[in-house]
Amino acid sequence: LVKELVGDLLGVFQELLANSLCPVLQPAIAVGSAFEGWNPSDDHAVYRLLVPLRPPRGHAFHLELGMAWEMPAKGSRVRVELECTCTREQLVENTLCFLHHPEEELRRNPSLLGTLCSGSYLDVQKTAHWLQNLVRSAWLSVPQSQHYNMKVLPSSRSCKLQLTNISGVTLCVEMIFGVQQGDSDVFLSSQASEDIFIPSTTWPESYAVAEAKFFGHMARQVPHDTCHLECLQVCTHILMGTGFSDYVVKTVMMYLLNTIDPSSWSRRQFVMRLQDIMDCLCDCLEEKRLDHFLFGNENVPKEIILPQAFKLSKPLNLFQRLAQDPHAFAKAVREFNQLQDL
Repeated sequence: LVKELVGDLLGVFQELLANSLCPVLQPAIAVGSAFEGWNPSDDHAVYRLLVPLRPPRGHAFHLELGMAWEMPAKGSRVRVELECTCTREQLVENTLCFLHHPEEELRRNPSLLGTLCSGSYLDVQKTAHWLQNLVRSAWLSVPQSQHYNMKVLPSSRSCKLQLTNISGVTLCVEMIFGVQQGDSDVFLSSQASEDIFIPSTTWPESYAVAEAKFFGHMARQVPHDTCHLECLQVCTHILMGTGFSDYVVKTVMMYLLNTIDPSSWSRRQFVMRLQDIMDCLCDCLEEKRLDHFLFGNENVPKEIILPQAFKLSKPLNLFQRLAQDPHAFAKAVREFNQLQDL
């Protein structure tokens, strides 16, 4: 339902934006726990989709990946540059070349630099506001508007929608947006941690598409009566309120799915697989090391396309803070031992 709804919205957007100089919206990609098949909290699931952006005619996106030695890249930005379209202008009527047309004419038809950018960089907050207004304009044109009331929720870096039907059932949908790194499954994304302030021209690196592809790949390998999603959901509930994030548990699960024989994930082996997850987490805690699944890992399935820098990089330790901070490590050990005693 959510995929169909967002697909219909994007179809209306294409009509509204035909011949415009706005970012070109690509088909949405379902990402995150709700689409992967597990829900880390007792709250309603958030159905999150990433909408890739491509530059409009006469523009180019150049990704600046922060400091070259930082993996993952931090402080990344999307620089917007104008391109000459004089040749295209001869073929297509009413096409402006932003490099060579008179300034007065260009002021009447501003480029992307004059609308959704701050300086030379694509602005996340301006883009989010633009997308939110698009949804308001397009909503009554999609078939689902007959069955759902739609409310755009406040958000500075995405487009959050609350959909409620006549029975009072509510769906929470979030459209984030991003720019693809080459032809890989890694994006510079609008999404950021809610409790961390970052500038509006900063686009954090997102691995959500790669991870969603991994879970889709594994779904085709495991038995029909698989228990891996139930194991993941149970473990995130067990560890809720501790210093072990949902992402830590998800990372452990990805390693185990990639190493344990797929046939061993049937429901009758649920308890054993649950114990495997907790044992693996215990080992990682003792070693103060849990490597990110996508960095420097030669065993990532081939169908997941990663930038070359990921393949050549050193493993990224998600437990680096525990290795550096004795107090944080002692607290993590104490919390884990308390869980073991339950």
